[in-house]
Amino acid sequence: MTKSSSPAPRASSQIAGTAAFSKFMHLLQLVADTPEPLTIAELSKLSGYPRPTVYRTVAALVAERLLEESPQTGRLALGPRLIQLANRSWGRSELRLASVEDLKQLRDITGETVHLAVLNGHHMVYVEKLESPSAVRMTSRIGTNVSLHSTAVGKAYLAALEDTACDTLLRELPRPLTRYTPNTITTLAGLRAQLVDIRGRGWSVDEEEQEAGIYCFGAAIFGRQGQPIAAISVSTLRFRQKEDPLHAYVQPLLETCRVISQRIAETPAFADTDSF
Repeated sequence: MTKSSSPAPRASSQIAGTAAFSKFMHLLQLVADTPEPLTIAELSKLSGYPRPTVYRTVAALVAERLLEESPQTGRLALGPRLIQLANRSWGRSELRLASVEDLKQLRDITGETVHLAVLNGHHMVYVEKLESPSAVRMTSRIGTNVSLHSTAVGKAYLAALEDTACDTLLRELPRPLTRYTPNTITTLAGLRAQLVDIRGRGWSVDEEEQEAGIYCFGAAIFGRQGQPIAAISVSTLRFRQKEDPLHAYVQPLLETCRVISQRIAETPAFADTDSF
């Protein structure tokens, strides 16, 4: 009987392919999450990959137009092909289609910036942003990952989860929790105490915990099975926050989340959809 060795190469090929894809995605995510374009040296340092590995991977990403390299500075930004793919996905998103008009109305009522975010691993990622009509704009972008423990959308999402699911996510967060400002909660006990308060009142607040000078109010959107599928925040600057935030921001926010959740529950297209 002839002994076949064909299964082994297939397994090795699959593992190697997965590892290469993970490198591609990790480097793309670093470029997307960093406010300023990166050099290869900076990308190598941030990723922990050897510089030759980063050179090869970046060359492949540039060739596929997923990254773009400045001929003047050599710095890297997201490429046109990736942006085109993201725009197509974003435009067809069922969650966005179900909520965009309500988000616009919330922005107009509050006069402040509105974000829509969904869970992405151990972070929330912004999938929609509607800017305040004010001349002062916020630096956040669609596609930005933000922490669960320091943002209104993250805490609203955590508080809306069932206890088991919430505990699982909390156990997987880094210790200590990352500090972004002097107001950031960095202990799990402190975060759990906040979540109890949020569950009791139905909305969350970020009191300059993610970024100095910015206050955010958040609440969850629920799917057909009663589980949180996203969160919305209304973000305002400290110096222009209105005297009655409950009336000015929180009540319109809660009503928007209620309307969107109800629409999802009543829309046949979402009948078999637990998440987006």
